[in-house]
Amino acid sequence: MLKEFKKFILQGNVLDLAVGIVIGAAFGAIVTSFVKDILMPPVGLLLGGTDFTNLFITLKGPVAATLADAQKAGAVTLNYGLFINALINFLIVAFAIFLVVKAVNKMKAQPAPAAPKPNTKECPYCLSTIPLKATRCPNCTSDLKGK
Repeated sequence: MLKEFKKFILQGNVLDLAVGIVIGAAFGAIVTSFVKDILMPPVGLLLGGTDFTNLFITLKGPVAATLADAQKAGAVTLNYGLFINALINFLIVAFAIFLVVKAVNKMKAQPAPAAPKPNTKECPYCLSTIPLKATRCPNCTSDLKGK
């Protein structure tokens, strides 16, 4: 059983999957930082200084000015601002994956180069290879006009 497990773990697909998950997690962290630290501050500024992380509705408990204060006070909150950030993260990751898949599909779908036109043919009489424009076979001297 241990040998089977070792064989399974060392298969190429499992290693590829593990590498993909690690790179995906790192990519997710980069996208999260991009949305939180680069994209959302200007968007919030354009929307009148709104900080999306502090967009929430208090369902039960003391009303607070920030989400952190509400959570410290034990309030039950509906955090729609964090959901908006997560949605933007998802859209950016989905678009990036779309671009990668599109590029891979484009590389795979390239048609093979067309074969060059032949410049020789076979003599119908002696079956030797002769130039395409030949009107008489140089080997058997047969007349090839109209053939």
